[in-house]
Amino acid sequence: MKTIEPTHRVQPGEPAPDFDLPTVQEEGKVSLADYRGRRPVFLALFVGLYCPFCRRSIAKLGGLRDKLEAAGVETLGVVATELDNARLYFKYRPSRLPLAADPEFSTHRAYGIQRIQVDDAVMAAVGAVRINPTGDLPEPMSPDRASAVLDQAEGYQRTDADLRDMERQWSLLKAQFFVDREGIVRWANVECEADGFAGIGKFPADDEILAAVRMVA
Repeated sequence: MKTIEPTHRVQPGEPAPDFDLPTVQEEGKVSLADYRGRRPVFLALFVGLYCPFCRRSIAKLGGLRDKLEAAGVETLGVVATELDNARLYFKYRPSRLPLAADPEFSTHRAYGIQRIQVDDAVMAAVGAVRINPTGDLPEPMSPDRASAVLDQAEGYQRTDADLRDMERQWSLLKAQFFVDREGIVRWANVECEADGFAGIGKFPADDEILAAVRMVA
């Protein structure tokens, strides 16, 4: 896969770029510096809430939060949507995962997570792949069809902010990083990096996350 422009993706062993973003569940801001010298953090970068795989992954990571806390690790999700859009969604679907809003996906760029360069070959490859990343589909489907089926199952209706996010973010990848208490990345996972387009929508299994954390925490 090729990205739109050459970029350095932050690797394990390198300093994690700091950020300063508004928090979703309460008034205020959060930065990576808030955790430095105190506790390690499992950081998950999501695209906008139009993505049903992201919505499910946020719920999944919220359910894992207690186990991560027991291992001495904080959790934080960054959602690439407008703050008001995020607050509206999570008002009716509360999450135990602490969240920050980053509508300009500046955190993605800081960590070197870019959009995939789209051409006819890429479109054909994505259209041909069949996925069921959350296990919630009756059978593997194309990514577009899978998204539509999951939205319908949730009764999810996209907002104007969602439509703006889709236009700007289409083909933007998701990623997760485990950052130690000194602010160094110790583990990273980027969507589609291991499985190609068959990895669209995949989120690391709980056991994989906990194993990565236990190696360092």
